[in-house]
Amino acid sequence: MSGARGPLKGRAARLGRMMPSGPSSAARTPFVLLVVLLLGGGLITLLLLNSALNQGSFELRELKDRTTGLTDEEQALQRDVDANAAPDALERRARELGMVPGGSPAFLGPDGKVLGEPTVAASPKPSRTPSRAPSRTGEPGPARTGQATAAPGGTAPKPTATGTTQTAPTTSGR
Repeated sequence: MSGARGPLKGRAARLGRMMPSGPSSAARTPFVLLVVLLLGGGLITLLLLNSALNQGSFELRELKDRTTGLTDEEQALQRDVDANAAPDALERRARELGMVPGGSPAFLGPDGKVLGEPTVAASPKPSRTPSRAPSRTGEPGPARTGQATAAPGGTAPKPTATGTTQTAPTTSGR
């Protein structure tokens, strides 16, 4: 064994150049921490962004469901309006209210002359058996004693002081 240590030669010199010395490995630690922090921050940012997008998609789905429900309700209401606007439904409702079809109409001309022959709409004659329109629940109304018999139009003619009967209100002359 030799007692003097000199510069490394050969293989030892090559290995010495490849191995970092003490002070240079300490400079690497802040860089590694910075990279880890950047990667962790990026992952957290992606997680928050994904959560925000999911929340938006949930709200969008709820709004679409609500829109579908409101559209269904609108269509049901439109069907009801269409059914009640049909001529036969209007006529039935007018008769329930006591209206009768009008007579032939008369018109006023631009010069003030009456055009046509106006006639009074007479209420229908009361029949022996009252014809009631079926109620909406399907059950007949309660019968009361001493109640006047209703005309098919829904109301009985009302006598006046002179003993004549009043005429029922008329619909539009159709």
